[in-house]
Amino acid sequence: MSSEQPTVESSNAEQKEPSKSALKKAEKDKKKAEQKAARQQSTQQQQQQKSSQEVDVSAGNYGNAPLIQSQSRPGRTFTNVKDLNASLAEKSILIRGRVHSSRGKGNLCFLVIRQRMHSVQVVISKGDQVSKAMVNFASSISSESIVDIEGVVVVPKEKIEATTQKDVEVNVLKIFIVSSSAPLPLVLEDLSRPMPILKAQSQQIKKIQAQIDEIVKSTPKDATEEQKKKIAQQVEELTAQKVAAQKYVKVERDVRLNNRIIDLRTQANQAIFRLQSGVCMLFREFLLKNSFTEIHTPKMLGAASEGGANVFKVQYFDGSAFLAQSPQLYKQMCICADMERVFEIGPVFRAENSFTHRHLTEFTGLDLEMSFNEHYHEVLDVLEGLFLHIFEGIPSKFGAELQIISQQYPFEPFKVKGPVLRLRFPDAVKMLKEDGVEIAELEDLSTPQEKHLGKLVKAKYDTDFYMLDKFPTNARPFYTMPDPEDPRYSNSYDFFMRGEEIMSGAQRVHVPELLEKRATECGVALNGIKDYIDSFRFGAPPHGGGGVGLERVVMLYLGLKNIRLTSMYPRDPKRLHP
Repeated sequence: MSSEQPTVESSNAEQKEPSKSALKKAEKDKKKAEQKAARQQSTQQQQQQKSSQEVDVSAGNYGNAPLIQSQSRPGRTFTNVKDLNASLAEKSILIRGRVHSSRGKGNLCFLVIRQRMHSVQVVISKGDQVSKAMVNFASSISSESIVDIEGVVVVPKEKIEATTQKDVEVNVLKIFIVSSSAPLPLVLEDLSRPMPILKAQSQQIKKIQAQIDEIVKSTPKDATEEQKKKIAQQVEELTAQKVAAQKYVKVERDVRLNNRIIDLRTQANQAIFRLQSGVCMLFREFLLKNSFTEIHTPKMLGAASEGGANVFKVQYFDGSAFLAQSPQLYKQMCICADMERVFEIGPVFRAENSFTHRHLTEFTGLDLEMSFNEHYHEVLDVLEGLFLHIFEGIPSKFGAELQIISQQYPFEPFKVKGPVLRLRFPDAVKMLKEDGVEIAELEDLSTPQEKHLGKLVKAKYDTDFYMLDKFPTNARPFYTMPDPEDPRYSNSYDFFMRGEEIMSGAQRVHVPELLEKRATECGVALNGIKDYIDSFRFGAPPHGGGGVGLERVVMLYLGLKNIRLTSMYPRDPKRLHP
């Protein structure tokens, strides 16, 4: 989703509600968890009462930790779970993490401790330093509780496949609950289940349902009682197969988002948002090295400065204000203030009543603007270097995250190579027409046309990333510089990933008289942009830039199907919570 004005897409498709079976399953799981917690609490109380009558060799080494109110700072050294490996064998360590799962049996208890994307198995075994009461206590700790564990790192005889740290486990000597978790409204295992498994299950259920529908449809109206009985038996058998095929719960998107705090704990989500942070880091890293200055522009404006209806109006004391659709005008004003090269990472607001897979009403914009000397393609050269830096940096710096994400959401590796392909808009139209697509030469591309072009580009040039230059003038904002040879076109460009637009940009009009003319032609009130236009009256260098939608970049790089997967707390026309 670019920070400049994209083509507005509308969809009447309602957001999918969770199925009744999923809701029933979630409620059933919740009740089971509550009952289990009650049993565990009762067992714990009984065991503590029993153990109080015996000598407890682990007394003081387990239980609830005192409330941390920053009373003191003893300076203990904690080891991150991700750093546990065979080089620490036989060494004592202290870790803090969540109880991902537990399995207690007799004098043994196995816990999987999770910290962000990483996990390790810990073992509480009755012995000289560990009492039966301590084993029972560990077994009773509720899932997702936060614990402190002191123990010794051990290299097991066989690799532990259920954890990320496969070559080590921890023999526990001390365990304390830092924060106890209530029963979860959702099962983390359901939230983490690989998509291919759920897809295969869905296809199997659909296949069985299709058989049922066909039997019912082909039943003769004058069927005999014997025939009806036989048909009913077939339907009953298939229905049983259908129920048996429903092995796994598919947690619907709305349910996930309503419980986003739990959903974000999955390893895949931890990795997605670490990678998203990495994109911002690489964006900032490249631009700072290339003489750009990071800026922070206002998000509340006195007028709907870019025109159009896709703007949020808010109360501002006794008057009104508008949420910024982009930092566009302020970026340009900074160029007029001799800052030459600027960028910003910040929120962008669009009042688009769309329920598409790639639109949000609030997203994170990666914006930049720069002056140039002779030709706006100087800007394209910088943008090319920027994106190559990002796309080379992701696999080299975030390989572990990519691997974790692919386990739940398998995707084809993103293909890009330099120099980046640059297509002219008329040439793209020609490619589409030659492939049988009906398209107007002087209109913006629709989403289906964008995707079709992406497939043609991939087949011909073997790349998932390219630039499209020279868009029609009527498809761009008023501040876009017209093409000097053909005013029907403009000095503007979009960037595409896997056939979808992720950035929009252009050379800007830097002459105040032309700006006023273009604004009037596009229906933008001049009194609302007076400060902006006046900034060009005192000398303005030629300049250009663009706006990138962060969530779209991450979504398309990972081949995900919906932008809500890459928005931490997504906002759309029907969602303002949590």
